[in-house]
Amino acid sequence: MAAMRFTATLCVLLHIVVICNAGVTSSYVRKSEPSIDMPVGSFPPPTGNNAPEQVHITQGDHVGRGVIISWVTPLLKHPNVVTYWEAEGKHKRRAHSTITSYRYYNYSSGYIHHATIRNLKYDTRYFYELGTHHVTRRFSFTTPPKVGPDVPYTFGVMGDLGQTYDSNQTLEHYVSNPKGQAVLFVGDLSYADNYPFHDNVKWDTWGRFVEKSTANQPWIWTAGNHELDFAPEIEEYEPFKPYLHRYHVPYKASQSTSPLWYSIKRASTYIIVLSSYSAYGKYTPQYEWLSQEFPKVNRSETPWLIVLLHSPWYNSNNYHFMEGESMRVMFESWFVENKVDLVFSGHVHSYERSDRVSNVKYNITDGLSAPVKDPSAPVYITIGDGGNIEGLANSFTQPQPSYSAYREASFGHAILEIKNRTHAYYTWHRNQDSEPVAADSTWFYNRFWYPMDETSSSTNMV
Repeated sequence: MAAMRFTATLCVLLHIVVICNAGVTSSYVRKSEPSIDMPVGSFPPPTGNNAPEQVHITQGDHVGRGVIISWVTPLLKHPNVVTYWEAEGKHKRRAHSTITSYRYYNYSSGYIHHATIRNLKYDTRYFYELGTHHVTRRFSFTTPPKVGPDVPYTFGVMGDLGQTYDSNQTLEHYVSNPKGQAVLFVGDLSYADNYPFHDNVKWDTWGRFVEKSTANQPWIWTAGNHELDFAPEIEEYEPFKPYLHRYHVPYKASQSTSPLWYSIKRASTYIIVLSSYSAYGKYTPQYEWLSQEFPKVNRSETPWLIVLLHSPWYNSNNYHFMEGESMRVMFESWFVENKVDLVFSGHVHSYERSDRVSNVKYNITDGLSAPVKDPSAPVYITIGDGGNIEGLANSFTQPQPSYSAYREASFGHAILEIKNRTHAYYTWHRNQDSEPVAADSTWFYNRFWYPMDETSSSTNMV
């Protein structure tokens, strides 16, 4: 009997330990209320006839010496020129844009411009102007430092933004942080497809909404499910049509055959962007490209390896639960073999950070399908908490699974500070706090140069 009682007690204790090892479900509870889009009048076009609007920039080459500047002129194709110069210099240069436009159901876009500027100096501030002498708009950006193993750099991280009052709080919160130098955006931009006939006016208002950030620092774009805009019921059969017309990326620089998956180097990071909603099975273009991409990563040059995708592989929310499973099964072993440091995703409208775990033994015939601690695995961060019209995902599975280190149903953004080849400091900021407050923070140790356990470095304000 004593042995039986001991065994029963041990089982209870082991059960408690397993649950405790699951990490933290934040005790902070955001008030549950509907997310409401700001009215169209909140995003007026700039004043002046044919004034350039919806200005946004992204990296324009593989190493950071190029910038793609994009904008829309609503009435006329021209001028299609961007004038740019070093902040410390007077010599002005000009680049011409390519011009595109599209129709979507009963909507006709303005003239969409994309101009690629190349051979810029590293770590240099530039001004640029769009428009004519009648209507001129001026912005600036700073190029990244030259690629190298110990180059510090700071990214903002956001996803699933939309254009609600909560979205505005997220964006204002991020813009108020002086640290961010570029944004890793993990998909779901305008949410135009949430409206009748995929109201593409929402693409225009979103472009104006985010311009305060996107015109002055590069956003690294990832396509989400709300970029698909596939609507056969209104005879719109071309997936990603509005997104691909409006948001250009330097995919050819990484030998990709599609702008939906590509890579860039920036400072000490190698960033791979994948498409959760394009084919990725064996022999598909995305699969073949990724299989050839990992061997190109030189961790002596770019020690930090980061992947952006939309649908999370590790998610303990009932919302979109296991939607990323097939892609995880396809590619997770590659991520572990190549010691990916971090994977950022969106899709689930809450926040969650995993431990370093993998499930590469998964096999439908052998039953070995439990995630295990793995020092070679990435940390998976779900940050689909921008504040969009669909609202908060506040239904977490219970109990919290062992792979989940911290989770919270709130809106916010993150800051990733790369310090050197071994250390990066990460913070997540909920909208309800002042910007310096971090609800979740941790040090990340590089998987290639310093593969130590980070568990004790995490700090959570619950």
